[in-house]
Amino acid sequence: MGKGGLTGIREATGKGEATGIREATGKGEATGNGLLNDAEVVAEEIGHIGDDPRMRIALAAIALAIALLSFFVLAGIASSPDSYADTIQALDEKKTAVMGLVAGSTAASAAVSLIPGDAGTPIAEKLVDLSSDFLIVITAIYLEKYLLTTLGFAAFKVLIPLACVLFAVALFISRKKPVRGALERLAAKLVLFGLAIVCVVPVSVGVSGMIESTYEDSVNETLALAEQTTESIEGAVEEETASESPESPLEWIANLPSNVSSSASDALAGLTADAQKALNDFMDALAMMIVTSCVIPILVLVFFLWLVKIILGVDVSTPVHMLRPRTFGRGMR
Repeated sequence: MGKGGLTGIREATGKGEATGIREATGKGEATGNGLLNDAEVVAEEIGHIGDDPRMRIALAAIALAIALLSFFVLAGIASSPDSYADTIQALDEKKTAVMGLVAGSTAASAAVSLIPGDAGTPIAEKLVDLSSDFLIVITAIYLEKYLLTTLGFAAFKVLIPLACVLFAVALFISRKKPVRGALERLAAKLVLFGLAIVCVVPVSVGVSGMIESTYEDSVNETLALAEQTTESIEGAVEEETASESPESPLEWIANLPSNVSSSASDALAGLTADAQKALNDFMDALAMMIVTSCVIPILVLVFFLWLVKIILGVDVSTPVHMLRPRTFGRGMR
C-alpha cells in the first residue's frame, strides 16, 4: 500500500474519531448538563438584548415614554378617590358597623353600671375597654382610606418613572460593568414593588369583604342584643325606682324579706346573664374586626412582598462562566 493510501486511511480515521468525539461530547453534554446549557442559552440571549445601538435607543425611548405616561396620566388616575369608589364605599360601610358597635358597647356599659350591687361593675368596665379597642379598628380603616390614594401616587408618580429612567440609563452602560446589572435589577424591583403597594389595599378590602359577608349576621345580632339588654336593664331599674313608693316604717320592714329574696335576686341574676352574653358577643365582633381591618392587610402586603422576592429571586444577569461547573486541584479535569 502506498503513502497515498496510508494518508487517506489516517485522514478517514482522524475524521471518524473527531466525529465520534464530537457526537459523544454532544450526547454527554445533552444528558449531563442539559439544564445548565439551557441556562447559558437564556443568559446569552438576555445578554444580547440592547447590544444593537438602534435597539438601545428604541428601548430607552419606550422606557421614557412609559415614565412620562405614568407620571402625567396614570398618577392622576391612581391618586383620584373616584378610581377607588367601590373600595371606599366598602370601607365606609365597615366604619359605620364599627361605630355602631362602639355606640352599642358604650350604651351597654352605662346600662350595666346601673345594676344594683357590684355584680355588673366588672362587665361595665370591660365594655368600656372594648369601646377603646374599637377605636383601633376605626383608625385602621381611616389609614386604609388614606393609603389608597397615597400609595397610588407614590407608585405611578415616583417609583415607576424612576425605574424606567434607571432602565434607560442602564441600556447605555457596557454589560461588562456590574453597575448595569445592578440598575436593571433595581428598576425591576421598583416596578414590582410599586404595583404591589397599589394592589395591597384593594385586595385586602376584597378579602375582608368575603369574611365580613359571612359574619355580617352575627354583628347585626350583637347590636340587636346589646340594644335589647340596655333597654331591659334600664326598664328594670326604672321599675325598681317606681316601686319604691313612700310607706310606713312598719310596712317596709314587713315587706323587706320578700322583696329582697324573691324578685330582686331573680331580676339581678337575669340582668347579669344578659350583660355577660352581650359582652361575649362584643368580644367576638371585635376579634372579627381586628382580623379583617388589621391582620389581613398586613398578610396581603407580606404576600405581595414574598411574591416580588420569588419573581426576582433568579439573577439572570449572572455571567455565563459562573454557571459552568468548576474544578479544583491540578489532577482533576
